[in-house]
Amino acid sequence: MKKTFVLITIALVAGLASCTVSEKAIIPLSEEIKIEDTYTIIWNGTSKAYRYEEGQWERAENYDYQFSVIQKRYDSIWKSVKNLHRQHPDYDGKAGERNQTMYFELAYQLEGDHLICDLNASLGRGKGVSDQEFRKQTLDFTLADVSRFSPYDHIRITQTYKYEEGILQETVLLYKKSGAEEIPFMKNEEQAFFYVKGKTAGAPTVFRAER
Repeated sequence: MKKTFVLITIALVAGLASCTVSEKAIIPLSEEIKIEDTYTIIWNGTSKAYRYEEGQWERAENYDYQFSVIQKRYDSIWKSVKNLHRQHPDYDGKAGERNQTMYFELAYQLEGDHLICDLNASLGRGKGVSDQEFRKQTLDFTLADVSRFSPYDHIRITQTYKYEEGILQETVLLYKKSGAEEIPFMKNEEQAFFYVKGKTAGAPTVFRAER
């Protein structure tokens, strides 16, 4: 029986005003807490999981999840806190708790016409590339503390930010590296809607008793 591991996605990165990536991204660089120190986006979405078997992708509904990300964008740094929840009653727990929190940090610099970033997260470390408006971005990193028996040791995230539509689309690929070969294991197809600071004319919802 094959072991099933979840495809953990990374959402991009949220937090504190710093110009370098911290040695341990899970530990913020400052003790000061601010709510309006940068541009903040809250992402709210769902993810569909797929397992690679016999040369094709098969749905793995019990590994689907819903997630939210608080993404803070500074001039050259993004930091994010991501929370995910696996709701399916048949989730087997092999990817950890149903509810998980992750922290990610990206530090960008311009190289030619593109942005290159260093990624440091609670999951591992890696690199990324993006256009200067952050519309299309690819992140690739090595997982930390992975057993050699694990079916994957790398994650690649391909992101498309559709700002005008308020949508983020992401493919998160879990794969194992064997020399120059990449062996796919699972992927998650994510879609999220974003929310920014604003005002409402009144209470956005009201209580209604079930009928």
